[in-house]
Amino acid sequence: MRALVFTALNVVEVRDVPEVTLSEGEVLVHVERAGICGSELHGIRQPSFRVPPLIMGHEFVGRTDNGRRVAVNPLLTCGICDLCVRGKAELCRTRLLLGAHRAGGFAERVAVPESLLHDIPDTLDWDHAGLVEPVANALHAWHLAGTPSGRRIGIIGGGPIGLACIEVALANSAAYVACAELSTDRARVATQIGAHIVGDTLDGEFDVIFDAVGTATTRAVSLDHLIPGGVTIWLGLATGDSDFDAAAAVRFEKTIRGSFAYSGEEFVAAIELAPQLKLNWTTTYPLSQGAKIFLALMNGQTTPVKALLQP
Repeated sequence: MRALVFTALNVVEVRDVPEVTLSEGEVLVHVERAGICGSELHGIRQPSFRVPPLIMGHEFVGRTDNGRRVAVNPLLTCGICDLCVRGKAELCRTRLLLGAHRAGGFAERVAVPESLLHDIPDTLDWDHAGLVEPVANALHAWHLAGTPSGRRIGIIGGGPIGLACIEVALANSAAYVACAELSTDRARVATQIGAHIVGDTLDGEFDVIFDAVGTATTRAVSLDHLIPGGVTIWLGLATGDSDFDAAAAVRFEKTIRGSFAYSGEEFVAAIELAPQLKLNWTTTYPLSQGAKIFLALMNGQTTPVKALLQP
């Protein structure tokens, strides 16, 4: 079968690979859409837990042999540790990720533990369904922020996670949503989906700020523009650096929370929420063009805003 394979540092290639074999408890998923994630674009520059050769792709949806339309929760957790038992499986210390620790969705077919499959409604087309995983991330961040309906929300970054945060905030009755984004293409999309104002940076104070970029600069900005007692949620992982005024955070009781992935319940909730969102900011390409699109995005191209691959 054909797959987009991470073969070496900074290199992805469309190749013929061996057919999938199933282990006990696994189901064969015929991939319909697989999204290219920013973490993958960064991940092949400085590999750590992604080791080539690897079929990446943790955001994917498809069909089973018996015709089920499914979204795949890519988190593999132990299910028995203290965190899993407490309903915090996304923080499981031994968690693994499809497309990072084992083969993922950048292929025609993939083996998936049956427990990770969730039905998607026939009313949700494949392009929209391909965004369920980013929506789940945004929904988790919204919950970590205390479900701030009726509040002023700032979002740094108009990439896929930032756009998902805008859509989730608006769907949950945020009073005002501002987005900071430098790309004119992404800024245009942020405006089209309903952000009240989009500019190069945030202006004024906000109850909650979501940083969907993750650099030292954006993390500092996320704190600088919080009201006293406000909360910033850090989703972005562009770099590991931080440079902010910790004393000001103490004096004004500002809260920083990291946000990684989502609970199983939030993944299902994202499937239920998706039909109510616009999610019209994807471009779908055949898997055969996957290497070209992946490398263009990796080298700084900002369009498409979100690329989905269709095997």
